[in-house]
Amino acid sequence: MRPLEGMRVIALEHAVAAPLCSRHLADLGADVIKVERPGGGDFARDYDNYVNGICSHFIWLNRGKRSITLDVKQPGGRDVLAKLIDGADVLLQNLAPGAAARLGLREPQASLGQHARRRGTQLASRLSTAVEVGVLRAAAVPPPTDFVTP
Repeated sequence: MRPLEGMRVIALEHAVAAPLCSRHLADLGADVIKVERPGGGDFARDYDNYVNGICSHFIWLNRGKRSITLDVKQPGGRDVLAKLIDGADVLLQNLAPGAAARLGLREPQASLGQHARRRGTQLASRLSTAVEVGVLRAAAVPPPTDFVTP
């Protein structure tokens, strides 16, 4: 079992920072649902077309995730987003400044549903374990053979 199996992450993300973060969470076992805008999704989809017509950058950052298209600016899209968030352990977003507040995602406690609040202690414990595992794995990797220390 991977450290974050059973955890759900809702990701309102685009470009690099948040997609990379949620990719790491997915690599550790979290169920990541990427929320994309209608009419093209994450604009990073169009950076290049090297992998069978799909952006290599996008594939690298978004492996292991599920994706849904929602127009969160419309009431119906916000309703679906609220239901997704209510069943989530983590809400991750890298929207423009003020955009999350305009969607009603002002306070972290208000943004995450009852499910996440019930599991808060378990989440913190499992995230701590995941970080420790990641650090241990990184420490176990030997330096490159051509690495010279002063």
